[in-house]
Amino acid sequence: MKSLSLIFLLFGLFNASLLTSEPKPIRIDVNHSNIGFAVPIAGGLSKVRGKFSEFKMELNYDDKDITKSTVDVKITVKSIDTGINQRDEHLRTADFFDVEKYPEITFKSKRVIKNGKKLTLVGDFTMHGVTKEISFPFTITGRQFEEKEKLLTLGFLADLTINRRDFGINYQHQSVPNFIGDLVEIELSIITRANKIE
Repeated sequence: MKSLSLIFLLFGLFNASLLTSEPKPIRIDVNHSNIGFAVPIAGGLSKVRGKFSEFKMELNYDDKDITKSTVDVKITVKSIDTGINQRDEHLRTADFFDVEKYPEITFKSKRVIKNGKKLTLVGDFTMHGVTKEISFPFTITGRQFEEKEKLLTLGFLADLTINRRDFGINYQHQSVPNFIGDLVEIELSIITRANKIE
C-alpha cells in the first residue's frame, strides 16, 4: 500500500513538473529595435532627440507567466547619436556621460508586476556610475505565432522619464543655465526575432 501511494505521489510530481513553465531565452532583433530619448531645450521650446545604436539585451521570456520573465540590458554609451557629430562628441565627454570612465548604461530587472492588463518592469538602472531602482509600465504591442514551426515573435513598447541630475549629469550651458532640461524622456521599442517555442 505504501509503495502504491509512493507511485501516485511521484506520478503527480512528474505531471506537475510538465505543467511548470520556465523562462526561455528570446533573441532580440537589434536592427529593428530602438532605444531612443528626447531632452527639452530652451525652456521646452524644442527637444533634442537621439538614440543609442549599440546595445545588447538578454530576454528570458515566459509565455505562460510573464511575471517570471527577466531582462538584462547593456547599452554602449559611445554609440549615442543625435544627428550632429560635434554635439555627440561633447555628450561623450566628462561634461555629460564620460564614456571613458562609464562606458555602459545598464538595466537589470528584479521583477515583472502584472495588475490586470497592466504590466510594470522593476529593476536596477545604472548610468554615469550611479545605480537606482526604477519602475516603468510597458506593453506588448504584438504577438505573432507561426503554428507549424512553433515560432514566436513579440513586440514591446515602454516610455519612462528620468532626471539626469539624479545620476550626476549636471552640465549647464554657460550663458543660458536652463537651456538643457533635466528630464529625459526615454522610449524603448523592441522587437524579437522569430524564436522557437516548444
